[in-house]
Amino acid sequence: MRGPSLADSPMIHPTASIHPTAILGDQVEVGEFCVIGANVRLGAGTRLRAHAIVREGCELGRAVLVDSFAVVGGDAQMRVMDPAALGGRVVIGERCVLREAVTVNRPSKAGGCTVIGNDCFLMANTHVGHDCVVGDFVTTANNVMFAGHVHVGAHTFVGGGAGIHQFVRIGQGSMIAGNAAISYDVPPFAIAADRNDICGLNLIGLKRRGLVGDVLADLKRCFRTVYFGSGNLRAAAAAALAGGEVGTTAPGREFLEFFASGKRGFAHARSRKHSRETAAE
Repeated sequence: MRGPSLADSPMIHPTASIHPTAILGDQVEVGEFCVIGANVRLGAGTRLRAHAIVREGCELGRAVLVDSFAVVGGDAQMRVMDPAALGGRVVIGERCVLREAVTVNRPSKAGGCTVIGNDCFLMANTHVGHDCVVGDFVTTANNVMFAGHVHVGAHTFVGGGAGIHQFVRIGQGSMIAGNAAISYDVPPFAIAADRNDICGLNLIGLKRRGLVGDVLADLKRCFRTVYFGSGNLRAAAAAALAGGEVGTTAPGREFLEFFASGKRGFAHARSRKHSRETAAE
């Protein structure tokens, strides 16, 4: 359904502004004073609460909740914008929750895409910058900030007030502590805190996902090999992969292979003693 007939639906508030080219799925709810731009697609069962804004070209999957004063598809926050960047898209997966005043920016280049996966929960005032890619089941607490081009792996939790520098990669299954300042890459399944400090493995998160037994033991060996040795982390991970004695499970290999790429360098161990105690728990 589209056009004037939308206003006749009890699920579309008459004060909402909906562009005639927007496509709304079944059972979509649009609250008071919402704004939906041109060529927007809203999946079935998606809900926009009062004053939510979804700008031109955005695509939201099924059963997404966009809370009040959230803005999806705002321009990339750059002093000099590529005029063609308005052709970029924001894509949000199914069953995501964007709470009050969440902002998700469109990409910085034409043909680009800012992506949020399925089943993500972004608490109030989370900011997702231009060209970010956020995996499935990511949770952010209040006031989290992702700068442009950040990649966040699935099943990651980011604590309140944490700031992530542009082009940083956060590996899947990791945990970022509240108020952390992260400007280097964080490997999968790790805990990072303060300023680029790696504190150990995210043991609680691993156990909640059923990654125990041989997988957990292998990840602990991989972590010790990379972070308890001396010298370059990338070289240590490459040597471990080549040796074949650790990284014998898929998560272990993923941990080691993470160090083979990236532009920012890697977060460091907070202290050898603290990391050893945390990884051994």
